[in-house]
Amino acid sequence: MNYKPVALIILDGWGIREVEHGNAVVQAHTPNYHNWLRTRERAVLDASGEAVGLPDGQMGNSEVGHLNLGAGRIVYQDLTRINLAIQEGEFAQQPALRDAIEKVKQGNGKLHFIGLLGEGGVHSHQNHLYALLQLAEAAEIDPIIHIITDGRDTPPQSGRPFAQKLEKYLESHSGVIASVSGRYYTMDRDRRWQRTEMGYRAIANHEGHEGATAVSATAALEKSYSDGVTDEFVLPVAIDVGERNVSIESGDCLIFYNFRADRMRQLVQIFAFEDFAGFERPFIPNLHLVTMTNYEASFPVEVVFPDVELKNVLAEVISKAGLTQLHAAETEKYAHVTYFFNG
Repeated sequence: MNYKPVALIILDGWGIREVEHGNAVVQAHTPNYHNWLRTRERAVLDASGEAVGLPDGQMGNSEVGHLNLGAGRIVYQDLTRINLAIQEGEFAQQPALRDAIEKVKQGNGKLHFIGLLGEGGVHSHQNHLYALLQLAEAAEIDPIIHIITDGRDTPPQSGRPFAQKLEKYLESHSGVIASVSGRYYTMDRDRRWQRTEMGYRAIANHEGHEGATAVSATAALEKSYSDGVTDEFVLPVAIDVGERNVSIESGDCLIFYNFRADRMRQLVQIFAFEDFAGFERPFIPNLHLVTMTNYEASFPVEVVFPDVELKNVLAEVISKAGLTQLHAAETEKYAHVTYFFNG
């Protein structure tokens, strides 16, 4: 039997919208695309919200799109899974969280929450932090919070109202904010270790960049904005917590609450591996590390929401049929046509 090659071409970020203002797709010269629209059968796919396993009204993104296309079905995203667990009262019952709470209560260690603060919904969501804070308070634990500001999946100065909301909450609940840093540093994913190191030292040692301190997270952000630096690029700052020891020490428990893995792996590596060689730092032994999702199979961590295995994704079906396939993309999208597309 003779087979003809078939191409599935994904135009990442290519949307269908008739309004011309601000619409590069409509304004571009695209004779081939418009010829296909006229001469071929076509259908329109919804790439956001519940259609791709996200909460209603939540914008889609490249990773979500590739995952659903490759799976050929609606795949409930980590954001949705975690939201449902919170809504249904199952979040606090997750074994990894129960184990973390028990270890802190039995020992003398501190409990740290580390992650992106905001409601972007791409890497994290602040509702998950509040669920963790409620869990800690119910266990009579006073946790330490390390804020990473967004400004990329959220407006560039939205960090201030998010921080203000958190500070207001903490006025009547347990918890203290110990550090603030922009995602450009603490969530680097390109092995620019000098960036990650700056965020690490603020979190682990309570050392701001060049000794920077602030009386509150809001004050830190207002100072940054006055210097012309928005959320994504906020230089790491240590927040004044009085005499309290908020540095990370042996026996502490760290919960990384971002649900997307790629921009948290570098930070977790520094705490997880004694032979880490990205920069010099004293290894902190006997840490109990917890990640919201599976960041990397080799990491010595407990995972709150393990991966859900998808069967019979497109690549698997093609392979089982004895056909060959090539997945090609530029380096930036390598993970999208492999890890995400393959489920």
